[in-house]
Amino acid sequence: MSAPPARGTTPPGASGEDDAARWVRGMFGRVARRYDFLNHLLSLNTDRYWRARTVRRLRPVLDVPGARVLDVCCGTGDLLFALEAAHGNRASGSDFCHPMLEAARAKARRKGARSEVFEADALALPLAAGSVDLITTAFGFRNLANYEKGLLEMRRVLRPGGTAAILEFSQPRNRLFAAFYRFYSLRVLPAIGGVVSGDPGAYTYLPESVRKFPAPDELAAMMRAAGFEQAGYELMTFGIVALHTAIAA
Repeated sequence: MSAPPARGTTPPGASGEDDAARWVRGMFGRVARRYDFLNHLLSLNTDRYWRARTVRRLRPVLDVPGARVLDVCCGTGDLLFALEAAHGNRASGSDFCHPMLEAARAKARRKGARSEVFEADALALPLAAGSVDLITTAFGFRNLANYEKGLLEMRRVLRPGGTAAILEFSQPRNRLFAAFYRFYSLRVLPAIGGVVSGDPGAYTYLPESVRKFPAPDELAAMMRAAGFEQAGYELMTFGIVALHTAIAA
């Protein structure tokens, strides 16, 4: 009996994991220049609150002197630099999209941030096993070509007892709000995002990727299956976003 197909992002026209990764990398490269502006605009600046709340939730780890912090799928570095500020020490960020990393480096220079970023696929990080105390990702995990591999790689680089945190979009549970959110994400967001970014396909794909992403309970179960303990989540803003946290067994 064959194993069920791996779960991961499914961009239009992608026939496998390599195609999916290539499509995602190219898409983010095309929108990198306007990415931050659109994040703030389309979320009505609520994305800043989501990241700030994530950092507050992770303060027990960030307050440990010398804790090694890694933000994967770091994009332009918003969560990475917030983690550095709270930690009081440099962190590291990785992403497989070069234009996004260039935007992160430019932002680091403007902020005077000390964190370093490097180019790497979150499914195959160039780090030793057990070398990180905290691994995070914000709004990037659902774009991985294989979610199970992503979780296993997070577990591999974490030391036993280390913390993983995944901040990701979800589907609201309130039926009335869910109807409004569905209209906004499927009609308004692609229209505005497509015009401002110059890439309509990107802002059609992004809400569709949210719709296909595992529900919070499912992702928590996947984290447990990948070797994490105490896997749980908290919902934000009527369930638009979920912050998943777990401890490496």
